[in-house]
Amino acid sequence: MPSRHQARYNAFGMTLHWLIALLLIGNIGLAWYFNTLNGLPKITPVQLHKSIGLTVLLLSLIRLGWRVVSPPPPLPAAVDAWARIAAGAVHVLFYVVMIGLPLTGWALSSASVIIRFKPIMLFGLVQWPAIALLAHLPGPEMKQAHEAFVTAHGLIAKLAYALIALHVAAAPRHLFLLRDGVMGRMVPFLGTQAG
Repeated sequence: MPSRHQARYNAFGMTLHWLIALLLIGNIGLAWYFNTLNGLPKITPVQLHKSIGLTVLLLSLIRLGWRVVSPPPPLPAAVDAWARIAAGAVHVLFYVVMIGLPLTGWALSSASVIIRFKPIMLFGLVQWPAIALLAHLPGPEMKQAHEAFVTAHGLIAKLAYALIALHVAAAPRHLFLLRDGVMGRMVPFLGTQAG
């Protein structure tokens, strides 16, 4: 187990971070794209969106477990108390996004009559089970549940946009203005020493 006093995340932690980030951003772009489509052309990108979302869910759960056994490195001493609190809050909210978005997506798909004849297929290879409680609801209750999960999915997506913008905006601030070594904790080729 890595030391609590390591200066940067280990290779596995960095890999999970960047892989989840790329999948999450790519999946947001894919959602924007398929929402411009109608009918049959929409089916393939929607199925890919579901597959990527479920992959994000699985990787995020692995990342959460890894965080328990391999705690993250501490923030550099130069980081103010308010910034530490903000960073912690953003981190927690990112887990809400990384786990909440796929869960609500899975739920809204399960609470749709479409699930009865078009199951969720992970990358077209493996059938992913529907949430049985939702998939077997009577018609009106299913419609109501579907609409609730669509709303929740949309709200969490908006949270994702805000967090991604905040996270991306903070990066150059730490790298070029503060030069406090924060970026070096997660970017392999950057140093962790404050400049």
